[in-house]
Amino acid sequence: MSYRQGRRIHKRYLEEGDKGLIHRNRGQPSNRRKPPEVKEAVLRLYGEQYWDFGPTLASEKLFERDGYEVDHETLRRWLSGAGLWEKQRKRPKHRQWREPKAHFGELVQLDGSHHRWFEERGEKGCLMDMVDDATGRTLGIMSEEETTVAAMEVLMAWIEKYGIPKALYTDWKNVYLTQREPSLEEQLSGELPLTQFGRACQKLDIEIVPASSPQAKGR
Repeated sequence: MSYRQGRRIHKRYLEEGDKGLIHRNRGQPSNRRKPPEVKEAVLRLYGEQYWDFGPTLASEKLFERDGYEVDHETLRRWLSGAGLWEKQRKRPKHRQWREPKAHFGELVQLDGSHHRWFEERGEKGCLMDMVDDATGRTLGIMSEEETTVAAMEVLMAWIEKYGIPKALYTDWKNVYLTQREPSLEEQLSGELPLTQFGRACQKLDIEIVPASSPQAKGR
């Protein structure tokens, strides 16, 4: 507020106490309020034509089609007071949890996690980690980055210890999968475009299953 307005309010406070801080128009009808007949007409139109619209969309249609300019918040108060609108809570989208696989080696998750694993004792690194979906058994190696070489090294370590997994669950990083258009040679041979890691998995008969969302991969 301005300095002069502050002086006036301070003077009222000294004269009236806390009551002097209350706005003089409090409890009085607003000077900018819509005429009662406008409110009645708007509520009638809403009940007849826009009953399935929210206040925001309804206020737009009332102005475009019927010439009534009513702010959406004003309309929301009118509708709530008349029992024509109830605030609706947005429910979070339900994600169905995927059931774990029944047997070891059916599906193994593979991902790189960048973190300062050694705190201040070393550089920031990337943990290349594999986790069996059925048992939770893990195997990991440290790398500087999540690269094709690092992915192949951790897969080789897993195979040497546990054997070849049936499928790998990965994200859409271009280390594992590519979304490029197939080359002419690939089109002629009917092959899908693959990364170097993808070709290695194809030779080992390992299926790569991409996660449909970051949330799914995180679980």
